[in-house]
Amino acid sequence: MSDIEQIASLHKGQTLPLQRDVEVISIPFGKTISLPEDSIVSVMQAKGSSVSVTFEGRLYLVEGANLDALGLEALPRPTLHEDASDAEIEQFVWDQLRTCFDPEIPVDIVELGLVYGCRIERLLSGERIVTIRMTLTAPGCGMGDVIAADARNKILGAPQISQVHTEIVFDPPWSREMMSDEAKLELGMF
Repeated sequence: MSDIEQIASLHKGQTLPLQRDVEVISIPFGKTISLPEDSIVSVMQAKGSSVSVTFEGRLYLVEGANLDALGLEALPRPTLHEDASDAEIEQFVWDQLRTCFDPEIPVDIVELGLVYGCRIERLLSGERIVTIRMTLTAPGCGMGDVIAADARNKILGAPQISQVHTEIVFDPPWSREMMSDEAKLELGMF
């Protein structure tokens, strides 16, 4: 079963016992806490490479490397072959951004219109520095740092990329018009 298929096999409301103690990120605060083994969690959303679950009335994010705590295979860090072309590196960056989700919204951050731009600079050493300009659906969103860190960690899987900077901006302010048609359809906003 592929990574996408194993996550897609989960459905909203499905309950699972945790197979081990696991570090999760509280939503919307972005703080890391530990949930104990044998806790029963309920799936809220299974998208990208992470799963949002509820436990004792609160929402948490289980990242891909910790999916074994839900009885799934832990996801390896995404990577790229050593001699990747500039075009392959840029495609890798955009592909990784499309696996990043706001834990409360079932649409990736690219389709949601949160990524304003991505710049890749090549150093003399051949390594690249990636700078991502992005926004949030609301200025007070507590998940901004979590979403930015998720993007950063996934992109750093390419050996040619030495640094990833995420710049969260609010100008222009996000609006639903920035979403793709697919995102609007998914969220019932047509």
